[in-house]
Amino acid sequence: MSLPKMMSPVDSLGLIELESIALEKAPISPIAVRPRPTLLIAVVGNYLPRQCGIATFTTDLCDAIHAEYGATELLALPVNDTEEGYSYPARVRFELSDYNFASYRQAADFLNFSNIDLVCLQHEYGIFGGRAGAHILELLRRLNMPFVTALHTVLRDPDPDQRAVLAEL
Repeated sequence: MSLPKMMSPVDSLGLIELESIALEKAPISPIAVRPRPTLLIAVVGNYLPRQCGIATFTTDLCDAIHAEYGATELLALPVNDTEEGYSYPARVRFELSDYNFASYRQAADFLNFSNIDLVCLQHEYGIFGGRAGAHILELLRRLNMPFVTALHTVLRDPDPDQRAVLAEL
């Protein structure tokens, strides 16, 4: 069995109609695409109007990052300590329920789906559900992006539960 005869490149030039490959005279305008912010950051912790020091710190941190790096987009994921929650500003895109374990998994899914580049966790033992705030570990284990943690309380003699949470953080 023989292979089909192939034409030489010179012979094949005669088969191409040059008019069919002529370039447009006017350039085609590019599709308008919204440029992606430099960085997409999500901050997890309490947030104003909840009245506590972590809420004030987290809100001020987000405002400062936004003021310094305008191209950075910031999302906040506060932890609610009441069933009705709070009247949060637009920056809040997802609310965790402190003792609802499933909400921590849902928050991780939300962060992963949102293509967040970095999660900034504001850690305090008393704001997350579970023993010594262990529910937050479920969220962190499920993340597909790096996270940084600000420890607002460092205990000299943590109990075994607190030590286990801190060790995993």
